[in-house]
Amino acid sequence: MSLHVPRPIDPSLHPLVTGNYRIATPAIETLYDLVGRCLRYRIMGALIYGPPRIGKTRAIEYVRLLLAREYPKMTSYHAQCEHKPRHAEGPFFANLLEAIGDHDPNAGSNPAKRMRVSLRIREAAARAGSGTVLLFCDEAQRYNENEYEWLRDVHDALDRQQIRLLTFLVGQQELLAQKTALQIARKTQIVARLMVEELAFYGIRDAGDVATCLNGYDQTAYPEGTQWSFTRFYVPQAFDAGYRLVNDAAVLWKTFEAAHHKASLPGNLEIPMESFARAVEIALKDSELKDAPGYCPEASLWAHAVHHCGYVQSRHAIGRVLAPA
Repeated sequence: MSLHVPRPIDPSLHPLVTGNYRIATPAIETLYDLVGRCLRYRIMGALIYGPPRIGKTRAIEYVRLLLAREYPKMTSYHAQCEHKPRHAEGPFFANLLEAIGDHDPNAGSNPAKRMRVSLRIREAAARAGSGTVLLFCDEAQRYNENEYEWLRDVHDALDRQQIRLLTFLVGQQELLAQKTALQIARKTQIVARLMVEELAFYGIRDAGDVATCLNGYDQTAYPEGTQWSFTRFYVPQAFDAGYRLVNDAAVLWKTFEAAHHKASLPGNLEIPMESFARAVEIALKDSELKDAPGYCPEASLWAHAVHHCGYVQSRHAIGRVLAPA
């Protein structure tokens, strides 16, 4: 049994337990390519839209980790757009100040907050040694036209100070409708600055995507630089004998497919990263007690993991929210 095999760290500190890890999906790789394209071609803004709970927030976090590794001098921020009963200037700039690490985001008048946003970003860019800053606005469909105008003002203020701000508006499909409405209203200055590129974000859509993600568990080591991949940490004897999670890609996809059809869910199967990760975590944790040379999870364990990962329940919940009244 693998519990007797010594581990390099206390199992309670492992990222699979704390939830503090990110695995790349094909959609995340596509998003990272988009960010790279915007940097290369000096494109100032892009829209990334997709259904709720498909993994957009995790994608932002993963892309920011990659950016920090690939572009160590570049600053990036993750602003969580808040639902507000009224769209006032003060809360908008306070929210941005919080995202960029201001110690007292609610202090001062609206003009003072607005100036402080530009100042803080300029200071961060000077510290990092790069004139380019990236801002990811999560749940951006909550913005209205005024907020887009204020965001454009921030762009302009920084531009005058030779700082390039790239904005990525990430949210639900309504973002696309907002872009169309702004184009119809001839608000071309907002569209041309903040909404140039478009990317439809998606979940895990076939067995190949499943294999890409499972391979992440087989390859990602913790602690970094050791031989302890996530898979090996939980089933070291099976892993050392040749088992890899990626071997089960087709089985796991078919199991999700069966759950999708059994629940009579509409549309094609598209697995959100949250549900997928939970299914893999359940399978690995339950496999730990059965680990042995030659072990591999049975189909019934994958069925158990998919049943308890929340996929069907979350799809039903989204269906209720999106259903017409």
